[in-house]
Amino acid sequence: MNPRLLVKQAKKGSKEALLQLILADQDAYYRLAYTYMGNEHDAMDAMEDMIVTLYEKIDQLKKSEAFYSWSKTILVNRCKTLLRKRGRFLLLEEEQEAATAALTEEHPYLHIESEMDMQELLSHLNTLQREAIELRYVHDLPYQTIADMTGAPLGTIKSRVSQGIRKLKAVIGGDRYDNDTGETAEA
Repeated sequence: MNPRLLVKQAKKGSKEALLQLILADQDAYYRLAYTYMGNEHDAMDAMEDMIVTLYEKIDQLKKSEAFYSWSKTILVNRCKTLLRKRGRFLLLEEEQEAATAALTEEHPYLHIESEMDMQELLSHLNTLQREAIELRYVHDLPYQTIADMTGAPLGTIKSRVSQGIRKLKAVIGGDRYDNDTGETAEA
């Protein structure tokens, strides 16, 4: 599969080429949507909206190699729009509990105990810090891509991640490790 060729074909109106591009990274799209929406149904709705938007606006994409970054930005924006329409950005506490209870084998991305622990830890962060940390470490996106997706300056994204990590360290017991290699600090 050649993404640049597929983007070129999609710009000429090929629905099949656009579908191939999306299917090539469908798991990443789903995980990203699920991170924002909190449940499978709403994540799929956001993805459907993204696909429609991609089809309508593919001709606006300037660099073919930026397709995946561009499409994920559209997905994040669709998720935020859907959440705003509901009048909320974060899951309510009852919905968080229901989402945690629903973490079973039918949800392949969030079914292990450590993932539930991570969701609990992330709940200690503010919305912007949580978003930045999840995009950076759960979805493994570069800082610049996160900045482009969220519309925040690069320095702000780095600051949110740094502040979020400091909060998480405080929650789990402070600076147990003196560096990121996992070596225990000498007492």
